[in-house]
Amino acid sequence: MKELVFLLEDKRSAEEMLKGLLPKIIPPEIGVRFIPFEGKQDLEKQLVRKLRGYRNDEARFIVIRDLDSSPDCHTVKNQLLAKCVEAGKANVALVRLACRELESFYLADLAAVEAGLGLNGLQKQQKNHKYRSPDYLSSPSNELKRLTRNLYQKGDGSRRIGAFLNPDNTRSDSFRNLVSGIRRHCQALVERRPEN
Repeated sequence: MKELVFLLEDKRSAEEMLKGLLPKIIPPEIGVRFIPFEGKQDLEKQLVRKLRGYRNDEARFIVIRDLDSSPDCHTVKNQLLAKCVEAGKANVALVRLACRELESFYLADLAAVEAGLGLNGLQKQQKNHKYRSPDYLSSPSNELKRLTRNLYQKGDGSRRIGAFLNPDNTRSDSFRNLVSGIRRHCQALVERRPEN
């Protein structure tokens, strides 16, 4: 079965967001599975074992992790890529980091936040400099809570906003890279010929 497997640092936000976003990107013939971990340390500790133990030759993997306060995204990404190599999945796994947090994706698409949370007037704030490239904000989650007057809560907010995210939005580089990676993996799965 052609399958896209998301390995997530936690279940709360990323999975909820992806459940709303993925139907706009993934063809129906590709199945989706989520493997959540209990934070970054658990992800890093168990990633090799989970990848090695996955028994579907038609699966492709995307590891998603927040960068948070880590100073160097290249170091974090390379460490996770090394684990994919160690697991023997380097050719079928991608690592995508949300810079700094998943909420930067939402701040890059205030129309989705407005629609998902039932607010008015947020979309016109997209012209504000900090919302045109939110990957550079030090705490996107705090900014989003402030902007929504604490209406945004991680799990529920991600579920409500995810369905409205525009997959073609390019204001967040990390969101654009995630979507392009998902599309590349889907294309590779669709084009893959069954092995005899």
